[in-house]
Formats: sequence, C-alpha cells, structure tokens
Amino acid sequence: MQNAHLRLGLLEYHRMTEKTSTRIRLRVDRYVGEDEQAHLVSVFGNDSDVGAITAAVHEKATFTLTFPDGEVKEISLGEHASCYKGAVSLSDRKHPVRHLVAVSEALYTNGGVGRTILLQYQRDQAWATLVSFLGLPADPTWADHILGIVEGKKRIEEIDGIGCQPVLISATTEEMLEWIGHGLRSQKLAFPDSNSPIRWPRYSTDSLIVQA
Repeated sequence: MQNAHLRLGLLEYHRMTEKTSTRIRLRVDRYVGEDEQAHLVSVFGNDSDVGAITAAVHEKATFTLTFPDGEVKEISLGEHASCYKGAVSLSDRKHPVRHLVAVSEALYTNGGVGRTILLQYQRDQAWATLVSFLGLPADPTWADHILGIVEGKKRIEEIDGIGCQPVLISATTEEMLEWIGHGLRSQKLAFPDSNSPIRWPRYSTDSLIVQA
C-alpha cells in the first residue's frame, strides 16, 4: 500500500503536571466523529503510548486530531467510553505493534434514541443494519423503498471520518414501522411469498470498512 501514511490521521495527547510534561502522538487509521464528539478512534503504536492513550480515554481527556488533509479538531470520547486493545505482528518488526480501538457510549449503544452510525452508506448494508439494531420486522427487498423515504426526508448526514465514509441516520423504530406499514397498505411493499425464515445476505468485515 504505497503512500498509506497520506491516508492516516494523527492523534496527539498533551498532559502537564507540576513536574512533567508529556506529549504522545499516534497514527490514526480509522476515525468517526461529530465535531468535537469522537465516536470511534483506531490508533496504533508502542506499548507505553497505547497504554497512556487508553488511560486518557477513561479519564475523558481531550485530544488533538489532525486529519489527512491537515484539518485539526479538538475531540473527546466523553463519558463511559470503551477501549479494546490488541497486537499486530509484522514480519519486519521484532515486537508486535499495539492497536487500540476506543468507542464512545453512543456508538456502543448504536441505534438507540433514533441515531444509527454507519461506517459507510450502501442501501442494502444500511438496511440490514437498521433492521438488526432497531428490531424491525422486515425483508431485504424493502431496502430501496424505505431508504428512499429516509433519503427524501434528509435523515442521512455525512459525519467526520478517516479511513471510512461514515454517516448518521436519524430515524426511530416507530418511524420506520410507520413507513413500513404505509408501504404495505399501498402495496409498494409486499410480504414474502412463502411462510419461512427470511434469509439476509452475508457481509464480510472488509465490505463494511471502505477506504476513504
């Protein structure tokens, strides 16, 4: 992947005490956020730096995020953020690279209060996610009709992203059920022909994470 560094962001954390001043900088390969509210931050680095950033997330610290295009924002994951750590082994490195994914409470409870965040927007994948998160009784073939309504009502908003093209869909379960009911009554939607389990397409992780 030539010039991959040009697609990475930079996360900086500066902490000052009476005796010391610490500045940590880690590369960001994935980010999702709304203005100063970060929802997902994926960074990698050495053991000590990743550990320090993890502690700072739990302390509700503010970070400086530089996007690949040079834009700079002050961000925070807020209260009750979750952190997931792992390691990536590389053939040319003696020690593995440490990896951290930090997730906001809003993303952890994705789909709650009528807000669903997606890493990208494609109708079929978005519809499968909404049906799952909102607990909708639905069919895969209804995607175009219902999401056409969502798009027409301008309920899909692009939000900040690095390494993905995230969107926020604002729609409650009650609204979705109303649109489904109207579609069935108007015969723009139809129930499946057979009374059997509905089979949804399978999506790989790679298909859900696109490069911006």
